[in-house]
Order: sequence, then C-alpha cells, then structure tokens
Amino acid sequence: MLEKTAFAAQLAAFVDTLKNQVSTEDGQWTIKGFIDVFKNVYTISADTKIISKILEIHLFPSILQFAQHHGYKIVLAEHQNYYPDISFIKANDESIRFAVDFKTTYRNPKKPHLCNGFTLGSHGEYFKNRNSTKNIQFPYNSYTAHFCLGIIYDRADHTSLDETVSQNIDSLRSIISVASNFQFFAVEKWKIASDKSGSGNTANIGSINNIADIIAGHGMFSRLGEKWFDEYWTNYGNMMIPDGGNGFKKVSALREFVEYRHGDVSLVIDKHNDNV
Repeated sequence: MLEKTAFAAQLAAFVDTLKNQVSTEDGQWTIKGFIDVFKNVYTISADTKIISKILEIHLFPSILQFAQHHGYKIVLAEHQNYYPDISFIKANDESIRFAVDFKTTYRNPKKPHLCNGFTLGSHGEYFKNRNSTKNIQFPYNSYTAHFCLGIIYDRADHTSLDETVSQNIDSLRSIISVASNFQFFAVEKWKIASDKSGSGNTANIGSINNIADIIAGHGMFSRLGEKWFDEYWTNYGNMMIPDGGNGFKKVSALREFVEYRHGDVSLVIDKHNDNV
C-alpha cells in the first residue's frame, strides 16, 4: 500500500534526526535529572520504565512537529495499558491510521550485539478479535499498519550512580547520564517479533534481541510475512499439534508451527539470524 510505504519512509527519516536531539557531543543523554526550586539536580533512576517515559516526554514536541509536517493528527492512548502509544491519523483521510508504539531497551553489556528485548503489544482480545475496542485506542483492523519507534541505549554502570545525592545546577554537565549511545529505529512490529511471549504470564508478543536484526527488520517472521505472524500469534497457546506419539501438544515454537502448516522450516528465518 502506497500510504504505508510513504509513512514508513517518513518515519525512518524522522528517527534518523532524533539522536542529535537527545545526546551531547560525547553521546550522553542531555537529560541529567530533575530539579527543585533550590536548583538542586537529582539523578534519574536507571529503571527502564522511568527512562522510557522521560524519553517519550522529551521527544514528544518533535513527534508532534513530524505529524503536523506530514499532515497527520495524533491521538494518544487514553489509558496507560492501551495500545498503541500514539495513533497517527491522516488529516485529509481519517481511514488512514498508523499505530506507533514507543519502545526502549538497553544493550547487554556483556554481549553488546544483543539488547534486553521488549514487548510488541498483546496477542489477547484486540489482536484475536480485530474489531474489538478492549485495551486499544481504535480497533486493530482499522490501522493501516503497526510500527515501533524504538530506542536502544547503554545503561550507566550502577556503581557510578548515586540516586541519594543531589548536585547543584552549575555542575550539570559533570553529572553522569543514566543512558547514553542512543540508537533509534522505526520498523513494522511484525518484522521484529519473536515466537515467544514477551513478559511473564501476560499475553504480550516478545521481540527478537539481536540489534542488527532489529534495525534491519530481520525478525523471525521476516521471510514468512505478516499473515504468518498474525496466524501464529492468534493461535499462540491454543493450537494443538501431534506430539509425535499418540497425543497432542500446544504449539510453543515457530518452527513447529511452520513445519505442521507447511512442512518446510527453511522458511522460518535467515541463516544469519541468531534469535532462535
């Protein structure tokens, strides 16, 4: 679809500009902490959820400008647990909508080619029933495409941070940032999905964690296509296949699913991808 192709190109060009907006010359996050009326600066917690929310606030003016420049209105999620974070709606044709979820994660310090991964939304009610409005801003089927606007960063060594100590605003540049070396990406979420749940007992789709493959959109479904992604995650945890004996088992891996449906597991993933 032309609209999706155009939006993907616009979003990709936009995220290429964001690193300079949030980083100092040496790659440190320009956000150093929060300030009180006495001009004391307190270090931000290194907690991923806190960093993610502050980055979202930090970038929102730029996101708003991007939307206006390309003729989109934006609708923010009405509730904290709603999908997506931002809905982009074409101002002159409201049938064209793009879901954009804001995702942040940090590099593995011991294996810097890998990140901690993130969730890609629910595979529950609104994913299975594409006309549902439960926990989603607009019905899933009403979106032209679903994107992640992602940020991968390095976390500061916890030994170099002291959240109990405040510093004066005059020493702002000497304060160690809790995040640095940002890498931005924008990609359709199905292209970076894994075949495993993203978090505990909740019905969330997990991402791959190889950074190069995330940036390139070379996830586990990238060779199969979005229809396979939809079918796999719609049936995740419910579909039963023969276990090789006289019984059945739940599908728990994409290889099993593809082999049962198609018989050719070579379709599952590129040889270079190490996410399985």
